[in-house]
Amino acid sequence: MGRRLHQHHRRRPRGLDGRLTVQIWVDADACPNVIKDILFRAAEREQVNVTLVANAWIRTPASRFVRSIQVPGGFDVADDEIVRRVEPGDLVVTQDIPLAAFAIEKGALALHPRGEMYTKDTIAQRLSMRNFMEELRGSGVNTGGPATMHPRDRQAFANALDAWLAKRRSAK
Repeated sequence: MGRRLHQHHRRRPRGLDGRLTVQIWVDADACPNVIKDILFRAAEREQVNVTLVANAWIRTPASRFVRSIQVPGGFDVADDEIVRRVEPGDLVVTQDIPLAAFAIEKGALALHPRGEMYTKDTIAQRLSMRNFMEELRGSGVNTGGPATMHPRDRQAFANALDAWLAKRRSAK
């Protein structure tokens, strides 16, 4: 990742049982709106904090569980902010493989907007594939862009999020 941002941030809230609360961090610049909507509904239903981090201002619903952090423009600035703030047990929603790797390294989980939960076992393979595709693009090969978001992708994301939330509930 690039430079680290040194800003004062709020202390992690504690639940009624005194334990630190986990939260969901969203790499919001590239996150599809349909996924954000799923996260907003889950935040209210489950009373879990969802924080969107982006270079641009992001509209969020009026909710005590949803907030947005706008960071300066620049390469990996939003990613750096998430890495700086993420804690063990948190969930990071991102399409960015290096960000997912850093989140996992810090003890968090990472979920792709299409529903794939990254793990220590799968992230190395994903990083290798990402680097290979970057090399192809760098040599002029058109690798195409990501496929259009399909209803089955939204469902896969919702199912993976629900599984994470269920584990969170059972851990309380």
